[in-house]
Amino acid sequence: MRLYYSAPSPYARKCRIVVREKGLLGRMEEVLTDPYAPDTPLLACNPISQVPALVDDDGAIFTDSPIICAYLDEIGQGPRLLPAAGPEHWSVRRLAALADGALEMGVKLILEQRRPEHERSPSWMARWREGLFRALDRVEAAIPAGRNAEIGVDMAGITIATVATWLDFRHPDLDWRAGRPAIAALQARLEARDSFQETAPR
Repeated sequence: MRLYYSAPSPYARKCRIVVREKGLLGRMEEVLTDPYAPDTPLLACNPISQVPALVDDDGAIFTDSPIICAYLDEIGQGPRLLPAAGPEHWSVRRLAALADGALEMGVKLILEQRRPEHERSPSWMARWREGLFRALDRVEAAIPAGRNAEIGVDMAGITIATVATWLDFRHPDLDWRAGRPAIAALQARLEARDSFQETAPR
């Protein structure tokens, strides 16, 4: 299998963490790529040139990090990161999707900040910043008080911690920790794992 990724991408990082948590590293070729390069080999498997992209052993192509993570979770070893069915399945998926929503706001904000100053939209930047904080507040509220350890090495915990670390990496000016101790504690606990240490953004 081949997984195309870029080192700063939080979406690709989620997949690389799952590869390690599910014991798939020995079966995976991780291909570092620049999605902005015109001649990137990524285009052969993802026409919109976004990471991550996965090509499995049969040549099937997977794009979009939630789909890739679900596939890796199914074929890998050990406990499921996404429960197979029932209320727990939907609880994990809802929380992971909420964290992904926060990430989307942060990515839009960073892309807008990279535009020439005269092309930036202050109103959209304010909207995305507000959406990011609202989503983080909802994630914080969804983590049971005093029971942070219950949310951990599953797709919700992996997504939340990945988003938090990406915010530190790309938005060091945003004080996202203020009023969100459960997210901060979860991030600190999961970032100590080998799978997170080996995939730190850079």
